[in-house]
Amino acid sequence: MTSRDVARRAGVSQSTVSYVLNDTPGQTISAATRARVQEAAAALAYTPSAAARALRAGRTDTVLVVLADMPVSPAAVAIMGVLGATLRPYGYADVYQRRDGRDLSQMIASLTPVAVVDLGAFTFAEVTAEAARGVPVVGVSLDGVDGHLVRVPQRTIGRLQAEHLVARGHTRLGYAAAADPRATALARGRAAGVHEVCAERGLPEPVTVDVPLYPDAAERAVRRLRERPDPVTGVCAYDDEVALAVLAGLRAAGLSAPRDLAVVGVDDAPLARLAAPALTTVDVQTADVGASLARHVLNRVQPSLGLPEPDDEPSIHLVVRAST
Repeated sequence: MTSRDVARRAGVSQSTVSYVLNDTPGQTISAATRARVQEAAAALAYTPSAAARALRAGRTDTVLVVLADMPVSPAAVAIMGVLGATLRPYGYADVYQRRDGRDLSQMIASLTPVAVVDLGAFTFAEVTAEAARGVPVVGVSLDGVDGHLVRVPQRTIGRLQAEHLVARGHTRLGYAAAADPRATALARGRAAGVHEVCAERGLPEPVTVDVPLYPDAAERAVRRLRERPDPVTGVCAYDDEVALAVLAGLRAAGLSAPRDLAVVGVDDAPLARLAAPALTTVDVQTADVGASLARHVLNRVQPSLGLPEPDDEPSIHLVVRAST
């Protein structure tokens, strides 16, 4: 069915059908005519063409979400889930792509999105330059200082980990980094937070080791932390996956947490509760991040909704379990 069929059935012009079904502002169309067009469209099961609407508007109803070139963590998956679920009731489809070294302008040109959500893939300068060309760009800042709208300060995460271990009496800390080099952007800030706490408390710099996600490699990493003149007794892990690898390495080395090495992760992934022992971790309220990003998008592409401005920094707190 086409809009011409709806017009014929309703006894109106094709342009009137377009005005009614697209709710075009500034038109003086009577309520009776609107009802007649809507009834005809329903009777014919007519759905306006999304492609034609995009062609007329010069954009799609797509929100492009760009992922940084780093491993996709459970936290990122949760953010994307809430973001999409918040946008879809308003008629917007979320499409996810990795940056893969591309310019933001290239990605926008290929999809003509109504807005872009940058999940740490671009610098603030890149985002600002593209937004000036007319496409709203909502970004997440990983360090909390570069001007993006939503801030997830990674130093705060590292500080929470280290402060908890110090409060438990640990004076020789370690940092268990992800072996995947793509994790550098997040790891840099988290490790910096751990270093800051050690410096402020007059403690030695933390011992940093890469922890691959294999039992034999994790065991070797644990031994590098423990078999030294000043053994590490508390370790801050890049995320829960790395923390679980540390726990596996401890078991392989005949050691245990927290007796030999206290372990703190990040993300509060479901598996953290099932670890043996259950994993102490930092929980970033990812639902808040996803909802804030979606709200910022809606406020820019559909300001008539009058939605309140969201909080721009999620709650970050420690979940204490048996591993410390």
